[in-house]
Amino acid sequence: MTARELDAAGITEPALRDAYARCRRLNARHGRTYFLATRLLPVARRPAVHALYGFARWADDIVDDLDARVPPHRRAADLARLHRHLERGLRDGGSTEPVVLALADTARRYAIDHRHFSDFMASMRSDLEVTDYPTYDDLRAYMHGSAAVIGLQMLPILGTVVPREEAAPHAAALGVAFQLTNFLRDVGEDLDRGRVYLPADLLRAHGVDRELLSWSRGTGRRDPRITEALRAVEDLTRGVYREAAPGLAMLDPVSRPCVRTAFVLYGGILDAVADDGHAVLHRRAVVPRRRRAAVAVDGLVRLLAARTGTRERRAERPATRALPFGGNAVPGASPAAAAPLQEETV
Repeated sequence: MTARELDAAGITEPALRDAYARCRRLNARHGRTYFLATRLLPVARRPAVHALYGFARWADDIVDDLDARVPPHRRAADLARLHRHLERGLRDGGSTEPVVLALADTARRYAIDHRHFSDFMASMRSDLEVTDYPTYDDLRAYMHGSAAVIGLQMLPILGTVVPREEAAPHAAALGVAFQLTNFLRDVGEDLDRGRVYLPADLLRAHGVDRELLSWSRGTGRRDPRITEALRAVEDLTRGVYREAAPGLAMLDPVSRPCVRTAFVLYGGILDAVADDGHAVLHRRAVVPRRRRAAVAVDGLVRLLAARTGTRERRAERPATRALPFGGNAVPGASPAAAAPLQEETV
């Protein structure tokens, strides 16, 4: 399947193909939900998504390395080295680091704003020093670089049926919603790393602080104040999903099943957290395999319908020249994708 994706994307140079293949393996190994959703994209667009994920995963692994033998100054040096490779790759188009090589090629092909990568690296650097966030505004500023820009990087690849700037706020909100979901699910694991990604003022409103979280994590005992605080984080996160939802109908029809599947699966993590009594300090909430399969099948049905509709509209219209990279159409998208479409419900 990797060769088919690379052939469809027009990626022919051997070293570049190897670089994209490495990113795909990172996605398949570490991002189960993300990878499953990506399988619903047109094959020509998948390598670019793998490149974005591969780079983000690499940087995240540097800052989240649990090996006690790796001191903070070593992590900072590794992250700085990665940033230098990134800057050179984006400037020159090449790199000796395969993941950066694939990312630089994707950024060029889709004319992705380089500021999004700089903002991402800034948030990664802050993870080496910042261990908690006093307010939601503080956390949201961090998530701009760690999550919102991921949605913005994705937009040129997904394509839109509206001007991209109209879809951008919803794409950014979806990135934030996904990350807040992860923060809630992984609160115990993050606490083990010495970090709390939940706003301190929200926790404090329910009588919770880091000390109480650590006590619960360490003893395995529950406290109703923690449950209420985590329920409030769940409510906050669902509100961000509502901010993101209108953006689904703004995407290229053949990209919607992918993003909608991710939307539903990540939302399912919130459901799993709630169904498990918000016991995330003690065990990881997991979406049942049957539920994941049902969502994937639904996404496939929607994808087939979108492709059929696109072919029918293409047959009814005169030929149209494709837009260049960086426009609202992307390689593999049909000209008909720019037609207004009825909003899809979630």
